Amino acid sequence: MQNPRLAGRYAKSLVDLATEKGQLETVYADMKYLQAVCKSSRDFVNLLKSPVIKADQKNSIINSVTNGKVSELTAAFNTLLVKKGREGDLYEIANAFIDQYNEIKGIHKVVLTTAVPVSEELKKSIEQKVKAEKSFANIELETKTDESLIGGFVLEFNNNLVDASILRDLKDIKKQFLQNLYVQQLR
Repeated sequence: MQNPRLAGRYAKSLVDLATEKGQLETVYADMKYLQAVCKSSRDFVNLLKSPVIKADQKNSIINSVTNGKVSELTAAFNTLLVKKGREGDLYEIANAFIDQYNEIKGIHKVVLTTAVPVSEELKKSIEQKVKAEKSFANIELETKTDESLIGGFVLEFNNNLVDASILRDLKDIKKQFLQNLYVQQLR
């Protein structure tokens, strides 16, 4: 069960503490690592959310996964989450932390979804185009592939969506045929 308010509060506390200790960049790297672990291993996330597994076992599993890969501050924060029974929200907290960090640093997240993988040259070109059009100083470009798009792309940023995919065009054409604008309406 997702709880964005809870995740935001824990993330805000960690941002404040990391800023106070001068370790914001380090904790950001740690949260990126935890986010990647949670994205790549659904079993790990399910284990954290499991009510059957005891807290001390969860704590030792988190420590074994993160041992030597995260800072002491992040390790202490993870232990606190387990003590409070919030280890199941680790993924959401990591995402909220990254979002708050990006807001502090003025980094805009842009998601590019295409039907096939794109080249690095095209990524750079799209990055430059978005920076120029929207006056963004910093961009974090994430690319995804979705074969159902058939062709074209979908670009998401700041709650905006630019859908230039063949799939959307086909849906628009289907809607026009279903409305049948060319047959006179009977009254």
